[in-house]
Amino acid sequence: MKNFTVIAEIGCCHIGNLERAKNLAKLAKLSGADILKTQKRNPSESVREELKNTPHPNQIFAYGKTYLEHRINLELNIEEHNELKQYCESIDIEYSTSVWDITSAKKIIDINPYKIKIPSACNKNIKLINFLLNNFKGQIHISTGMLAGGDLENLINYLLPYKEKIVIYHCTSGYPVPFENLYLYEIKNLCKKFPMVGFSNHGYGIATEPIAYTLGSRYFERHFIDDRIFPHTDASASLEPDGMRRLIRNLNATEKALSYKPLIIPEIEKIQEEKLRI
Repeated sequence: MKNFTVIAEIGCCHIGNLERAKNLAKLAKLSGADILKTQKRNPSESVREELKNTPHPNQIFAYGKTYLEHRINLELNIEEHNELKQYCESIDIEYSTSVWDITSAKKIIDINPYKIKIPSACNKNIKLINFLLNNFKGQIHISTGMLAGGDLENLINYLLPYKEKIVIYHCTSGYPVPFENLYLYEIKNLCKKFPMVGFSNHGYGIATEPIAYTLGSRYFERHFIDDRIFPHTDASASLEPDGMRRLIRNLNATEKALSYKPLIIPEIEKIQEEKLRI
């Protein structure tokens, strides 16, 4: 029985289309992922004021004339989130979502998912963190991207009293992140303080999840998409279905391989001993 969880993060790559979100959920399930994760925002609350009326910084990925309009057009409403949750349950993949503001948190709590994520962009939003700690009975996942030094230490110390319901993720927030900026040893530091630690990987390829497993991570989140040339900013840091399948294959192999040799020679070597020992 495997001892890790893989989250397929589709973010807003559904581009506000429920049927596309369901299709991504189905692909994630077929790829072997345990959880399908999306995002919920109230754009008027979660978009910074100075950005609301400016154009998207990269028009190739724009879904509106202004950044606020872009964010509005990428949203699923709460009824659609609930329908997506029900669809995920019908195909046996767990639904989860990140929340970016208290309005969204209230709505998502009402549809009762098992887990809610606080994204890196909100890990200094103490009001949001407190709201979930006090009002959500399920597991709270939180990423540590965009934090370092004292800010990271402050978040860790703040969450420690609640560590039994927290999954804390090591993360470097970039799209995509070079290998030298993954800083995987941070997983070891988090494992010293929290019983449940994850790795939210925005990097290249599928080589580093097995390493993160050996360092103590048991939750693995990757951005997931049907086609990496799809026009969305997350696409270049995402895995396609075959990449997700291979990642899970490699984690399974890593988990099986991590054991000590028994005190007696195993059968696989006895056969060779009989043939080769001199």
